[in-house]
Amino acid sequence: MKTMTKGTLAALFAAAVLGAAGAPALAQSAEDAVKARQADMRLRVHYLALLGGMAKGAIPYDAGKAQKAADSLKAMLALDRSRMWPRGSDSFSIDGTRAKPEIWDNLPDFVAKGKANGAAIMELAAVAGQGLDALRPAVGKVGQTCSACHKQYREPEQ
Repeated sequence: MKTMTKGTLAALFAAAVLGAAGAPALAQSAEDAVKARQADMRLRVHYLALLGGMAKGAIPYDAGKAQKAADSLKAMLALDRSRMWPRGSDSFSIDGTRAKPEIWDNLPDFVAKGKANGAAIMELAAVAGQGLDALRPAVGKVGQTCSACHKQYREPEQ
């Protein structure tokens, strides 16, 4: 059997990506967008659970771990989430999501709530390693911004 050249492999890869008709195979479905945003939220919860546990005293405070968790949340702010929220990816259109269709009816408010959450995460990242007295109110503010969006734009858990 002949060994394939890099050019042949690249051509095969391009053909697989583009499909037989040349249409992009990388188009994302609404279901894929829901999976991506749920993964994004799970990752946020992963870091917030540590920080919240420290703030509540359920987990011993560790300045280094707190700072790394807050910095990880801050780094996530650089991600482009716009493709995670296409119209038609709401709870009335797709099973498995709790996003209310009101998100797309009131998109400027939804975006503003996201920006408030981002600002609270930035504040948290600025103080997370500076002790519990600094961590507690910053974690509380992040939690408030999460709740403000979830109360208005997320279906209750069944």
